[in-house]
Amino acid sequence: MGDTQVGKQMEEEKIPMMSPYKMGKFELSHRVVLAPLTRSRSFGNVPQPHAVLYYSQRTTKGGLLISEAAGVSDTAQAYRDMPGIWTKEQVEAWKPIVDAVHAKGGIFFCQIWHAGRVSNSVFQPNGQAPISSTDNGLPPQVRANEINVVEFSPPRKLSTEEVPTVVNDFRLAAKNAIEAGFDGVEIHGAHGYLIDQFLKDGINDRKDRYGGCLENRCRFALEIVEAVVDEIGADKVGIRLSPFSSYSQSSDSNPEALALYMAESLNKYKILYCSAVEPRMKTIDEKVVCPYSLVPMRKSFKGTFISAGGYDMEEGNNVVAERRADLVAYGRLFISNPDLPKRFELKAPLNKYNRETFYTPHPVIGYTDYPSLETRV
Repeated sequence: MGDTQVGKQMEEEKIPMMSPYKMGKFELSHRVVLAPLTRSRSFGNVPQPHAVLYYSQRTTKGGLLISEAAGVSDTAQAYRDMPGIWTKEQVEAWKPIVDAVHAKGGIFFCQIWHAGRVSNSVFQPNGQAPISSTDNGLPPQVRANEINVVEFSPPRKLSTEEVPTVVNDFRLAAKNAIEAGFDGVEIHGAHGYLIDQFLKDGINDRKDRYGGCLENRCRFALEIVEAVVDEIGADKVGIRLSPFSSYSQSSDSNPEALALYMAESLNKYKILYCSAVEPRMKTIDEKVVCPYSLVPMRKSFKGTFISAGGYDMEEGNNVVAERRADLVAYGRLFISNPDLPKRFELKAPLNKYNRETFYTPHPVIGYTDYPSLETRV
């Protein structure tokens, strides 16, 4: 085989997601990202020692991992046994987990969040009502494992004067994350949680400076971004958005305008990355269509762009090859395949995931017992 043919064959065999990428000061060895995934195993909202193995299993040298959502305050929690990052105890508990990821050469960002109305008073201080942008509550919903049904308490609308306090909670959480050793933070502005409850006009019914027009509805999110950037530096800050999602009744009348406004506004703060959730397909007249696209948002945002949306390997490769995103985040496949990047590289078979164990409290089953290629017998 001639040199030209060999070169052509090698070019055809390249796997786009396994190519290196420079994200700010971080040298990534591949483009497969561990998405932030709620696992409900942080007893009493404190990260546990079993998380050391869970995250280190999914670490590769030069790989990017985003932690499960960590609450910014004692009012932030949505479900039982989710981790926090607002107390000294929590910060100390995160440290060995972060150290384990760094020991294997991984890059680790902490996702910071507030659930807002997607909560129940049993998770709130003194049994109080969850806070939100609105007084309108949510009906019960089935969790992603398609088994557990979650009920939510009627929320209390934050007063205008209270909003800066919540912004400050995010700032302090970012500071704590850096103290814990994380390389940066991802602000959770997606999936119908508190920030999304301000962004979306299907939820936000406010009449003050945080409601009404698009600029007002985005003010809360951008104030959080500014506060976090001022605290830890723009080169350590990412954000996750889902403008096209209606999860937890978080719809918007003009998601395209919302996506573009946020992408363009974020450029002012020069944050490291924006992670966006792919618009979902819809069946219309028995045809599967998708009326929206992340491409305009990707073109508008000047930093690293991460896309997520239930991709398989081929779809993820296409996203990178077509430059629709720089990196691709994986959730369920990374839960069940701790060595997912290696499997993609080798085009190896994937383990099947079990939804029934997504949110159980067991420290091993459905958590650290999925085999890697090296441990499989």
